[in-house]
Amino acid sequence: MTETHRAACRRVHLVRRPVGLPAPEDFAVRRTPVPRPGPGQVLVRNTHFLVFPGLRTLIGGETRDVPLPPLHPGDVLFGPAVGEVVEVPSSSEVPLEKGQLVLHMQGWRDWATLTAAECRPLDGTLPDPVAHLAQGSAYGALTRLAQVRPGDTVFVTGAAGAVGSLAGQIARLLGAARVIGSTSSPDKARRLERELGYDATVLRGAGPIATRLAESAPEGVDVVLDTVGGEQLAAAVDGANRGARFALVGALEGQLAPDRAGGSAPALLDTYRLVTRGIQMAGYSGADHPDVEAEWESRFGRWLRAGEIRFPYTAVRGMERAAQALPQLIAGRTFGATVVVV
Repeated sequence: MTETHRAACRRVHLVRRPVGLPAPEDFAVRRTPVPRPGPGQVLVRNTHFLVFPGLRTLIGGETRDVPLPPLHPGDVLFGPAVGEVVEVPSSSEVPLEKGQLVLHMQGWRDWATLTAAECRPLDGTLPDPVAHLAQGSAYGALTRLAQVRPGDTVFVTGAAGAVGSLAGQIARLLGAARVIGSTSSPDKARRLERELGYDATVLRGAGPIATRLAESAPEGVDVVLDTVGGEQLAAAVDGANRGARFALVGALEGQLAPDRAGGSAPALLDTYRLVTRGIQMAGYSGADHPDVEAEWESRFGRWLRAGEIRFPYTAVRGMERAAQALPQLIAGRTFGATVVVV
């Protein structure tokens, strides 16, 4: 009897729509037989998958303008995953081979059946397969929208998250002279400065953010990469230099608010400052920049091999702990990306 015939497939289901923020009891790990690949499919054994805050929006059902479907009670969660092809039907013409590593969107389970179109074979561009779960939006936003220049002072909100933990490092590699990040705890602030090269941090909850930012960047900021919105975005506008470039890549203020469903994040901005300082502000979408992915992976791979960048992530080990992963992320108990190690 083969391993796939002996094993069970564990999948993380949404069992009820959360009241407020998602809690572990809103999810359950359920066992089913390992799926068998159908015509044109392969069987993949997942090794890692990404936990991303956008799941909050999908669970809340507020998916307008989001290119992903909502999640309903009973549904299996999904998201970026890395896995190994373990079965290719002998009659199949799928251009994948047993043993190949692939990237796909059927995370939150340990076995998945996929077509070739749903898989992207990994070619060794990155030295560690799990690094393919790193999000390239920070690179795209900093090169296509904010266009970091040598000597810039860069402010990254939500700097200890999946995007922010890469953004500060990327800004430095692109020539920034000073990089400042915001975060929620002194421990994360220390790690940002000691491990990821941030020059200073602004602690949320330690006084007005605008005041703390002015102390960390007395000469103002030239570039803002915002993953949060709300008060932090407003403070960044207040501290911006003339001609500052803002790239918005997230809205955690709304996604992590217990009284919202993850599909809106209002912010009160001083439009007078936007006008008089000639501030440029735009939201980043990878779909608008299809050339970024290959460029990012190429540079990311070189930077990783040279030891010039790190992919920080918090590992949640084992499918049985996966149901706790999203609530842990929302509660701020993770650093960098959150990755379930199957």
